[in-house]
Amino acid sequence: MMTDVLVSDCNLNSVCERLEHCCTEGSLDEPPGKRHSNTGAKLWGRVRSKLLRQKLDPQTVQSKNWHMDVIEMNGIKVEFSMKFTSRDLSLKRTPSKKQSGVFGVKISVVTKRERSKVPYIVRQCIEEVEKRGIDEVGIYRISGVATDIQALKAAFDTNTKDILVMLSDMDINAIAGTLKLYFRELPEPLLTDRLYPAFMEGIALSDPAAKENCMMHLLRSLPDPNLITFLTLLEHLKRVAEKEPINKMSLHNLATVFGPTLLRPSESESSKAHITLASDIWSHDVMAQVQVLLYYLQHNPISFTELKRNTLYFSTDV
Repeated sequence: MMTDVLVSDCNLNSVCERLEHCCTEGSLDEPPGKRHSNTGAKLWGRVRSKLLRQKLDPQTVQSKNWHMDVIEMNGIKVEFSMKFTSRDLSLKRTPSKKQSGVFGVKISVVTKRERSKVPYIVRQCIEEVEKRGIDEVGIYRISGVATDIQALKAAFDTNTKDILVMLSDMDINAIAGTLKLYFRELPEPLLTDRLYPAFMEGIALSDPAAKENCMMHLLRSLPDPNLITFLTLLEHLKRVAEKEPINKMSLHNLATVFGPTLLRPSESESSKAHITLASDIWSHDVMAQVQVLLYYLQHNPISFTELKRNTLYFSTDV
């Protein structure tokens, strides 16, 4: 068996799933008693441990060279080539010059063009996931097929009339991946560059009342299209987490998947970051991004109308 693995800081778990799938397929010829259902997970555990133990210098981490290795377990031989892609590179937002389409276009532009409160792509992907993917193990965590995701991206960008047929026929993980890609390719993260430092400060507050006031005020400070879309996604993710006993996706798992995509420092800020070790990929900032989304996921239902009505006499300055 041979597999190529591109390791970014956001897909370690999905790699384990793919290895598990490969190992299960690779052992079909073995007698049932000799198969090991968790071989993939153990193999990936060995790979990950080996890499994270290495004290790589920044040049090696940023290198474009692939690292080659072989690991054997339970009669299965895995040859893999691997390289690190830092979060700054894997989730870098590139300003778009597009005048049409939805990917890479400001959310305010899309909603105004569609005359909608939430982009069509967000509504349709959420609807499809809730229709037939909410019981899927690892939904939003397991990667969809890249070619399927690109096909859906092109369909939404060109407003293909057959998009609903495509959605109904497409693998549900590809649809989930398309939704994640949409948010990742926004020119500015959904929770905005301007408010990023305030979100980081707010989540660090120790007083519960002060934190509540701050975090709600920050939501009120978002542009309406961003806020309504965020609240729509929030309620969807809560419904997904209600099925955790089946799909294995807890609120924390979902916050880990979406947090760093919805809340990111601006390009100027992230360019100042400097990775020194492979184990530094999950930085303090990333954990805070996860905690911000988790805070809202664990919060009682948040109403757009109530948010706008209840100003709590806050200053306009954040």
